[in-house]
Formats: sequence, C-alpha cells, structure tokens
Amino acid sequence: MFSTSSQRKFWTFSDENELARHREKHNLDFISRHGHHIDEFQRYNFFLSPEEERLLLRQYELHLKEFCKRFSPPMPKGVVGTAFHYFKRFYLYNSSMDYHPKEILATCVYLACKVEEFNVSIGQFVANIKGDRDKASDIILNNELLLMQQLNYYLTIHNPFRPVEGFLIDIKTRCCTLANPERLRSGIDEFLEKVFLTDACLLYAPSQIALAAVLHAASKEQENLDSYVTDMLFRDAGPDKLAILIEAVRKIRSMVKMVESPARERVRVIEKKLDRCRNQENNPDSEIYKRRMREALDEDDTPHTGPTRMSLDTSGVTQVLSPSAS
Repeated sequence: MFSTSSQRKFWTFSDENELARHREKHNLDFISRHGHHIDEFQRYNFFLSPEEERLLLRQYELHLKEFCKRFSPPMPKGVVGTAFHYFKRFYLYNSSMDYHPKEILATCVYLACKVEEFNVSIGQFVANIKGDRDKASDIILNNELLLMQQLNYYLTIHNPFRPVEGFLIDIKTRCCTLANPERLRSGIDEFLEKVFLTDACLLYAPSQIALAAVLHAASKEQENLDSYVTDMLFRDAGPDKLAILIEAVRKIRSMVKMVESPARERVRVIEKKLDRCRNQENNPDSEIYKRRMREALDEDDTPHTGPTRMSLDTSGVTQVLSPSAS
C-alpha cells in the first residue's frame, strides 16, 4: 500500500520549494567542488545555474517520453511511470553536471524494465538506441548500480494507473449519471502522459493523481463528477479531508496545464555549456574515465596470491560498475 510504502515515507515531499532546495543544494555542491579555483563571475558563466539544470532536465524528460513511446516491443505504462520516478529522484540528489542526463535516462528506463518485469535483454534494449550500441550497453550497465545506490535501493514504485482502473470500475458501478465511462480513457491517458513532465509524482499520492486525471477527462467530455466525489467517493470523509483532497487535485491539474516544452535554442546553449563544465571523471568519452576503467579492469585481472576467502567488500564492484563523482 502507498500509505506504508518507501515512496510515501522517503520520496514524497511537502511542496515544490522543498524540491527546489534539494536541487539548488546539489548544484552548489558541485560548483564548490569543481569551481574553487575560479572567481564567482567565472563560475556563473562556466557552470550551469539551478534554473539551467531544470530546463535541461525538462528537455530530457521529453526525450524519455519519446524513447519509451517508440520502444519496441511496446512498453507498458507502468515501466514508463517507474522510469520517470527514477529519473526525477536521481536528479533531486545529483547534478546533471556530475552525471549527464542522456546516460542516466537510458539507465532509468532499463532498470524500470527489470523492476516492472518487462523482460527485455540488454541487446534488445540497446537496439532501440541510435548510434554505438556496444558503447550504450557499457554505459547503461556501468551506471545501473550507481542508480540503485542513489535511489537507496527503494525501487518499488506506486504509479497512478491502478487507481485509475479502480475509479473507472467504481464509476461504472455507482455513478449512474455518467454514460459510458470508457470514453474518459483518452483524456485520462493524455493527462497522465503530461503529469510525468511535472513534479506531481514527488508531491502527491498516486490516487490523487489518478483522481485528477479522471476529473480532467470528465471535464473534457463536458461531464461533471463533483457530486460523485463529494456524495459517494468521500461521503464519510470530514470537510477538512475533503478540502485537502480538492486542493491537491486542483494543484495537480494546474501543474499539468502549465507544462510546456523548453525553447530548443535555449536548450542547445545549455548543452554546449554542459559539455564544457561536466565532470570528466564520469564522461565515458574522456581520457580520465577510460584510464580509470582500464585500471579497474587491470586490477581484476591481477592474480591473487593469498589464501582464497569470501569477502563482503563490494568497493571493487562499485568502482568498476559505477564511476563515482570526484
């Protein structure tokens, strides 16, 4: 249940200001680690600001949506929702200057496929990626453990898709005023596709998001479900609880209404800036990254002369699979 889940306890936040504070902190942490040798004016021009990071990540959320939509075989909705959760969680506690979103994006989707039991091999997965597929495979597998670590191994995600089905069944059973509730599906799907481009999944319960989607779809069909919500669905809830729910639904719908694509030219400028300021230790194309990976592999190939013994030390595995920030 969501109410007792790790998602509710550790990954649901109070408001958008709290999310902004987390993101700004990790932006400034990266700049303080990597920009201590330059003055403040140069830092401003060289590194990404928190606002630039947000704009860049919004663009990559659109890339994530399109990648999942084009994926072959067709990807279940639950996988898409879980991948979005992972991507958003990762960049609450990491800067895009430390780990490039194009690499983390693919890793989020691959891990979501595993967790949601959508069985595709790494070969099948990278067949959906343009360019050097062997390199893409290496990047995804090298970052997989890093991603799980940054998620604190809380991998189970409660998405709004199941609550939507519950609401539709309940409407068919108890709400006689709405003819053919199935006609709401297209509006619901459209809403949920957009909701993952907002921070709603980090702020609200899946059932609240699902209800917002149903009410949005009903409104598009010129239907009003207010009496269903107040007189049937939450008949026994007190006025305070009902007011909290109504406000949550209103905010979720407002967030979806505000979704817009970032300006392409602005994103291109930010990406060029990112290429200059990103952490080269985590850049698979950099010499320092390649050298460190070779050294790690050489260590694995070195014969051990001491007595064989089982060890629980995983630091070597971490070094090979997930390049850490400096």
